[in-house]
Amino acid sequence: MACIFCRIVAGEAPATVIYKDDLVTVIRDLRPQAPLHVLVIPNEHIPSAADVDESHGALLGHMLVAARRVATQEGVAASGYRLVFNVGRGAGQSVDHLHLHVLGGRRLSWPPG
Repeated sequence: MACIFCRIVAGEAPATVIYKDDLVTVIRDLRPQAPLHVLVIPNEHIPSAADVDESHGALLGHMLVAARRVATQEGVAASGYRLVFNVGRGAGQSVDHLHLHVLGGRRLSWPPG
């Protein structure tokens, strides 16, 4: 299994897991861009948001619910947080496994970059 996120989900690679259920695993980002920067990773390997289809609707909804849960748990829900899917190398996707960035804990500027 070469995918680092698949290895993390399987417990074969180290990560700081802050939430896990049957569908997703949430870890702290190794290079945080905000005081709170976590990744919501589907336990199922999907290379990118570009590979999502209608059959993934429930999973995507669950990812959003997990993001809200973690934002609340980490104390940034009231002040606001950002959700980001990077799609492809040109947009900053560095791991070929769908993941949702949750950023918060400071004022986030727009446009992001």
